[in-house]
Amino acid sequence: MSIQTVGVIGAGQMGNGIAHVLAVAGYDVLMTDISQDALDASQKIIAANLGRQANRGKISDEDMHSALGRITTTLKLPDLGNSDLVIEAATEREPIKQAIFDELQPHLAPHTILTSNTSSISITRLASRTDRPERFMGFHFMNPVPVMQLVELIRGIATDEPTYAACKDVVDKLGKTAASAEDFPAFIVNRILMPMINEAVYTLYEGVGNVQSIDQSMKLGANHPMGPLELADFIGLDTCLAIMNVLHEGLADTKYRPCPLLTKYVEAGWLGRKTNRGFYDYRGDAPVPTR
Repeated sequence: MSIQTVGVIGAGQMGNGIAHVLAVAGYDVLMTDISQDALDASQKIIAANLGRQANRGKISDEDMHSALGRITTTLKLPDLGNSDLVIEAATEREPIKQAIFDELQPHLAPHTILTSNTSSISITRLASRTDRPERFMGFHFMNPVPVMQLVELIRGIATDEPTYAACKDVVDKLGKTAASAEDFPAFIVNRILMPMINEAVYTLYEGVGNVQSIDQSMKLGANHPMGPLELADFIGLDTCLAIMNVLHEGLADTKYRPCPLLTKYVEAGWLGRKTNRGFYDYRGDAPVPTR
C-alpha cells in the first residue's frame, strides 16, 4: 500500500523528531498528545530544528516551510484513525501503550498500519491486543531522530509481508537505513547498548571509577562519542531502567539485573537531562558529575 498520511502519538522528544523527519520527506503528519502545552512546545522544537537544518544548508527554506505546513496537531486520539500509518511514541510503559491502542482501535480505518516506537517491549504482545496483528509491527527510531540513520523494524509473530514492505518503504523515503530485528526483548540496539550502560553504572556503584573517569575511559579508550553515563542521562535514566527490567524479566538471566544505583537515581527523580540531574548536574553553566 502507498502511505501518504501518518499519525504520531506522543509529542515528546521521540514524537517530535519522528514528525519532523516524516514532514521533511513529504508525508502529511497528524500529531497528538494529552497536553496542548506539549503539542505547542513540540511545534516550537520542530521549527527550531528545521531552522538549524536550513541555516546549515541541509534543507532549503522552501523545504523548511513546506515541512512545517505538513504537521498538524490534535488532542483527540481518534482523529488519527484515518491515517495510513500510525506510529505510537508514548512513554516506555506497556500498560500505557496498550491503553492507547485500546482507545484508538475502534476508530481505525481498515487499511491503517499500526506501529510502536517501543525500544524493548514485545511487538507480538502489543499486537495481540488489537484487531490487526498482521498489520502491526515495531518501528523503532533512534534518538535524536533527525540525526540518527538507523531504524529498527521488528515483526511480530503475525506481521505480514505487505506491512513490513510498506514500513520499509517509509524508512527508505526518509533516507534512513532499516535493520530487521526479531521480536526478542530490547531487539538489537538496546539488547547490546543497555547492558553496557548498566555495567557502567555497576562500575560506578562498586567504586571502580567515578563518573568522569568512567566516561573518559570509554570515550578515549573505546572511541565512543559519548561516555555511557553521559549517554544514559541523554536517553533518560527511567527509560534505561525500564529497558533493563524488560530484559531481566523477559530473558530471566541475572546478567540483566538493573544496578541498584540506577534504581536509586530513578526513585530520586534524577532522570538525566530532562530533569536537569542524573549522573551529571546540568543546572549550572557546565555539567558537573553527581558522584
